[in-house]
Amino acid sequence: MPRITKPLSSTEVKNAKPKEKEYTLRDGGGLYLRITPTGSRIWLFDYYRPITKKRTNMAFGPYPEVSLAQARQKRDEARALLAQGTDPREWEQQQAEQARAVTEHTFRAVAERWFELKKPSVTANYADDLIRSLELFLFPVIGDLPIAEVKAQTAIRAIEPIAASGKLETVRRLTQRVNEIMTYAVNSGLIDANPCSGISKVFQKPEKNHMPTLTPNQLPELMNKLAKASISLQTRLLIEWSLHTLVRPSEAAGATWSEIDLENKLWRIPAERMKKRKPHNIPLTEQSLALLELLRPISGHREFLFPGQRDPMTHTNEQTANAALKRMGLKGKLVAHGLRALGSTTLNEKGFDADVIEAALAHSDKDEVRSAYNRTDYLDRRREMMEWWSKHIEQAASVGSALTWKPSVIAS
Repeated sequence: MPRITKPLSSTEVKNAKPKEKEYTLRDGGGLYLRITPTGSRIWLFDYYRPITKKRTNMAFGPYPEVSLAQARQKRDEARALLAQGTDPREWEQQQAEQARAVTEHTFRAVAERWFELKKPSVTANYADDLIRSLELFLFPVIGDLPIAEVKAQTAIRAIEPIAASGKLETVRRLTQRVNEIMTYAVNSGLIDANPCSGISKVFQKPEKNHMPTLTPNQLPELMNKLAKASISLQTRLLIEWSLHTLVRPSEAAGATWSEIDLENKLWRIPAERMKKRKPHNIPLTEQSLALLELLRPISGHREFLFPGQRDPMTHTNEQTANAALKRMGLKGKLVAHGLRALGSTTLNEKGFDADVIEAALAHSDKDEVRSAYNRTDYLDRRREMMEWWSKHIEQAASVGSALTWKPSVIAS
């Protein structure tokens, strides 16, 4: 006949004092109070795990924070779970994890962790645009939702107002970023599947607008406009520097004197400033070096080749060249990034090796072996190609139009 445990009274529990050795006071049904020599009093529940049938226990908390009545209620709840074949300790852990998800695993918190992982692989400007779009469009709507509650319809509702306003390119980027964040949550073990993988399908795709650029036979026209433009000398030099080196607007605007290797006639752009996060070395032609000499009196004593107008301790804005091209009457016809396309088209038409051109433009190569080869062997071939390109620019310029070769025009 099983031993019957007499239930504890509130007085017994209250008067339980520490002894030299640890001891217990049992209430029955697996519930007992453990009193240690240090004076701590903890409610524990003994039970057999449903699947393994191994004996174990779980804590209900300390007395008097957890009263006798509360401990009994917890015991009854645990026994009810056991009757259903559920391990009460595992159930309690699941409940705690769900509660933690409300504060620790919100869409905002997960997105911020994803962003910290993403940030080293993109340029600073792209990273700023990325986090700003989340803060502006997504965090105010779904930022505080637990990541497990972010479903396809939830994300779609958050993006629909942006789509309604006609900002389809922003919609494209947001759907892509939501998808990446949810995939990160899956890979982090926070959710089992990504419910937002197809949300881009419900929105209209933006039309592909290629960067406005000029045709190769319009290069003389560009050089003539540049020579006559009512823009600052520094901005004129920025545009011609971009044209000769074929770099992206952000790479040109952020150029520093420390990146210039005059001994080897190279512009060494570090990985953190490149779109693909790989260092890029650009052969400097005689014309490019001449541009540097024109720049030296302007910024040779500063960090950046093209200092900011308001704050010369920083570099000029990457939109400076675009604004100047608009003032030159080229709005809708040419943007700074289009200078790269102009160079690429011209070099391809002249029969230069496509791989060498791609290497000069710092385009990524999916073939890692060939990419490594490009970085070593192609530098000499790129130097020859860039020398041809700079001479071609010089020849295309009308008399007095290319700053590189007519510094006297600048002085006047």
